[in-house]
Amino acid sequence: MARVLISAAHKSSGKTTISTGLCAALAARGHRVQPFKKGPDYIDPLWLGRAAGRACVNLDFNTMSHQEIREAVGTRTDPDDIALIEGNKGLYDGLDLEGSNSNAALARLLQAPVVLVIDSRGMTRGVAPLLLGYQAFERDIRIAGVILNRVGGSRHGSKLRAVIEHYTDIPVLGMVSANADLQILERHLGLIPSNEHATADAQIQRLARAIATEVDVERIGALGQEAPPLPRAPTAATGSSGARVRIAVARDAAFGFYYATDLEALEQAGADLLFFDALQDTALPPADGLFIGGGFPESRMRELEANASMRESVRTAIESGLPAYVECGGLMYLARGITWNGERCAMAGVLPGEVVMHARPQGRGYVRLEETGQLPWPPADAAPGVTGAAPFAFGAHEFHYSALEPMPSDTVYAYRVLRGHGVDGSHDGIVYRNLLASYSHLRHSAQNPWADRFVAFVRDVAAGRPGRTHNGTRSNA
Repeated sequence: MARVLISAAHKSSGKTTISTGLCAALAARGHRVQPFKKGPDYIDPLWLGRAAGRACVNLDFNTMSHQEIREAVGTRTDPDDIALIEGNKGLYDGLDLEGSNSNAALARLLQAPVVLVIDSRGMTRGVAPLLLGYQAFERDIRIAGVILNRVGGSRHGSKLRAVIEHYTDIPVLGMVSANADLQILERHLGLIPSNEHATADAQIQRLARAIATEVDVERIGALGQEAPPLPRAPTAATGSSGARVRIAVARDAAFGFYYATDLEALEQAGADLLFFDALQDTALPPADGLFIGGGFPESRMRELEANASMRESVRTAIESGLPAYVECGGLMYLARGITWNGERCAMAGVLPGEVVMHARPQGRGYVRLEETGQLPWPPADAAPGVTGAAPFAFGAHEFHYSALEPMPSDTVYAYRVLRGHGVDGSHDGIVYRNLLASYSHLRHSAQNPWADRFVAFVRDVAAGRPGRTHNGTRSNA
């Protein structure tokens, strides 16, 4: 199975635009492309998956074991596929001194060749020591080629190519011209997601044409052919032995942050997913549970406020005891209102706090959570693969510019925050009736099989087995 990791010398070098264009250009030539994205990220995978025509899968050292990462790539990539893995930040950047969670560590784990994207603005001869240093820093990392991005014309490109070919043995696989039309627009959390981008498909085609013209696409596709096979995950049991349940999932321009593997895990646990549009639909579909992921509700808050019937449908369902799980953007939607740039719009009003947008992130990066015992779902040690979990702690992530202000002193929380911010710096996971509302984003994995637990809880409530109210007592209401 061919695989290649696209990395860079530093973040904002254009990895996502290059990777998206490569996915589309390879797919246009008849290749089956399976995209992967390193780290916790929802936005880049939306672009990569849309370009490749196959859902992008995240690979994250914080929430997955090394074995899970290798099996994720091995299982989802057939022998004739090309696995295109987009890194995050720079090739050697990481949380610790050893770079144990860096792109280089991922390339080493997957035995994948690296294509380095270099933002070449203002560079000529200086590109050589940069590349030589990257080669020498960790010699077991195979830098198989370089793509020069934002090249300032043919003369600039010729100089760069001459320098690289004279001083290094790294092939120049492409030179992408500086072109504002190739940039994907950004805002406070990064790139605008493809589910919100009005001309996403047209933008992807522009990227594909540029990459096909200025990059040796076939050579990149052939780079990883000599990579050894990776293990495949053991065949999972199909479905659950319990009754199937229906879970309504918000998926629209306001709420689009879902891991493809998490949605698959919900289905494998026994859930039929009913997608709805919180901006356009007038009511929830008939369902046994509700899941609202993250997104940008602040950018659509006027439309969300205008859809009063959906807000009332959601509020009534949760107040009536519908099992619900919401993350970040979903939490914001359940607050009384959102205030941004001096404007306030009413939301569903399930949670008593007000959401206020700030100029700087209020929570950003990896978090570690420890359960308080108030989570209404079945205990973690009831899920396959989890043992000795008392109290149960796990890794997750958060990225929010908003804060929930204020929350009552008697608020019940599912988690203590060991690392990160959550709702108030110490707690996350508001528990109210059969609702869990969290700023942290979970990832279904062996260490935290949350999808199994949530579906089991939905099934219990649907069968008339009691849920838990906001004060920890048991109730069907």
